[in-house]
Amino acid sequence: MESAKNLFSYRQFWAKRFGTASVLPMSKTEMDDLGWDSCDIILVTGDAYVDHPSFGMALIGRLLEAQGFRVGIISQPDWKSAEAFKILGKPNLFFGVTAGNMDSMINRYTADRRIRSDDAYTADAEGGKRPDHSVVVYAQRAREAFNDVSIVIGGIEASLRRIAHFDYWSDKVKRSILMDSKADMLVFGNGERQVVEIAHRLAARESIREITDIRGTGFIRTEMPEGWDEIDSTHIDEVGKVDKPRNPYAETSSDNDAGENNSYEAIVDFQPTLNKKELNKEHISRIEKLDRATSYIRLPSYEQILNDKVLYAHTSRILHLETNPGNARALVQRYGKRDIWLNPPPIPLTTKEMDLLYGLPYTRVPHTSYENKKIPAYEMIRFSINIMRGCFGGCTFCSITEHEGRIIQNRSEDSIIQEIETIRDTVPGFTGIISDLGGPTANMYRLACKTREIEAACRKPSCVYPGICQNLGTDHSPLISLYKRARKLPGVKKVLIGSGVRYDLAVESPEYVEELVAHHVGGYLKIAPEHTEENTLSKMMKSGIGTYDRFKEMFEAATKKAGKEQYLIPYFIAAHPGTTNEDMMNLAIWLKKNGFRADQVQTFIPSPMATASAMYYSGKNPLKRVTHSSEDLFIAKNLKVRRLHKAFLRYHDPRNWPILREALKELGRADLIGNGKRHLIPSFQPKGTFAKDNNKKKSCSKPFVTKHTAEHKITNKKIRKKRSSKKRI
Repeated sequence: MESAKNLFSYRQFWAKRFGTASVLPMSKTEMDDLGWDSCDIILVTGDAYVDHPSFGMALIGRLLEAQGFRVGIISQPDWKSAEAFKILGKPNLFFGVTAGNMDSMINRYTADRRIRSDDAYTADAEGGKRPDHSVVVYAQRAREAFNDVSIVIGGIEASLRRIAHFDYWSDKVKRSILMDSKADMLVFGNGERQVVEIAHRLAARESIREITDIRGTGFIRTEMPEGWDEIDSTHIDEVGKVDKPRNPYAETSSDNDAGENNSYEAIVDFQPTLNKKELNKEHISRIEKLDRATSYIRLPSYEQILNDKVLYAHTSRILHLETNPGNARALVQRYGKRDIWLNPPPIPLTTKEMDLLYGLPYTRVPHTSYENKKIPAYEMIRFSINIMRGCFGGCTFCSITEHEGRIIQNRSEDSIIQEIETIRDTVPGFTGIISDLGGPTANMYRLACKTREIEAACRKPSCVYPGICQNLGTDHSPLISLYKRARKLPGVKKVLIGSGVRYDLAVESPEYVEELVAHHVGGYLKIAPEHTEENTLSKMMKSGIGTYDRFKEMFEAATKKAGKEQYLIPYFIAAHPGTTNEDMMNLAIWLKKNGFRADQVQTFIPSPMATASAMYYSGKNPLKRVTHSSEDLFIAKNLKVRRLHKAFLRYHDPRNWPILREALKELGRADLIGNGKRHLIPSFQPKGTFAKDNNKKKSCSKPFVTKHTAEHKITNKKIRKKRSSKKRI
């Protein structure tokens, strides 16, 4: 894999003479106190400003400060006019615009498209402090405020909307966010390398329109650069029958590069003598010989996928195949007469860079302007520590991999221990309990491919599905060492693991399971089997329920050995693409058999760019080659069906029984209706427990993955009484 310039090796900007700010300014008064007459960079965010490395604007802001730049923050501005975007004056270099730690639409709306009543990333959880599609609105207002200032968009909302994408909330395919925001550049993935490079090059008076070679960035082009080879994405992964195939050896004309006649059905005058199989081999052979540094893949245009769902699924498949920074090519997608150009993903940070990044002088508290107001998202991570980033799980419903990448980026053990000591000694309210040592997944710390060469060449979407790759190291000993060292620190009473544990990896290390269960579980451990049926699990790229059973046995044995009372809290998803009504019924039967009663459930939300979202929109499975004749998936789009799937997860709620009775009869399983233990739901309806009116139901207030409560069969009355007195989670 190509190397990258060390993040902290740049010559610092002249403004370093102003020193480190106690807090990045959010007002002119704070700028005056620092002796600034202007900001070099202004970050606009949809979140409340918390100077903590778990908040993107703080991480990027402090990193740019360490490069010598003066950085200001505009947090949750009034977007109804451009005035709020002038509060810090005109930035010397650029506006950096982000929606915050979450996509603004997922933050504001439930799975049923109802507006949430609160916002966990806002002071006092006040709702309505950010607009829909925040990045687009903020970028447009920043442009209105200062028309001649460069605008760079980034963060998860921009990252996951970098090409044409299905928008669940409007139920249509939207253009790349670059087109709608009218920004100059898009940063996708973790943005540290890109933002630092952009800042230094703009400071050197380079025009942002000339900056086209930074990995992990996207921009608009009106013509293709000279000396580059174009690869039609349908030559990599054939979509279906075409009238006349394109000549794979013909020179691509500049008219075609800039024009709109690049359909996979484009008619050319070439008729190959090779048969279809041989022609595909010739395509692949030619493509493999091209220099990745000077070749790009042309995706179907926005206009094409707007009218062809199969092409949409194909585009999603190609995008996900081109995410490994070791072998990905640039991607191009046409919009009318212009193209979006996406460079390959950024090179992951090294451990040394991660240590320096997380060791910057964060105050680890909200900005003083919020006074004593509570910010729920901050309260949740106040005493937690990120030990790594990235995920190689590849779950189709999740966008972590698409944003952070599959290569795990780790901090050193010393850096993590130092942060624990900083929390212990400086963060107000610390009681001795570290709430989490984790990241996207709790136990992927220091897990990697056995060789860099294999890693750089790999194009698999997951390292753990359908089974753990033989080239993946699963040694948990570095993580065990970290846990042991952390829990022995003076002043630290308990180190909990709040991030989800990947149990298919955990079963490979019995020693890890014992350490985890004996010392790092606070009564409940959350894991995510997501479903029980292979039909659904294969669309999620999740391991079979048998692996869960194996982990459960290990967990219970370790719990008994430790002399504790602890329980697994499994997550399940309703209405995932490909999930049938029968699948949900079988899941409900499994839940009852195992004594689980879900208190809150998670209904699938098609987040932009996730593979499962492509399934939801197209009805096809992009985990395989997509054609017009390939298998159609059952998709729970109808609101009634989505509610039914959710009702199966909450089979124990009497208000769901009427709809479940109807469904069970339609499925030919009326035998599950009755008043015995073998039945799923009773035949009677308790007085006053009629079907819920979901339109009047108050929406779930938490925009996080909802938690589930497991009610186990416990015969000991003393234990039952003890559990009933505990606060439900």
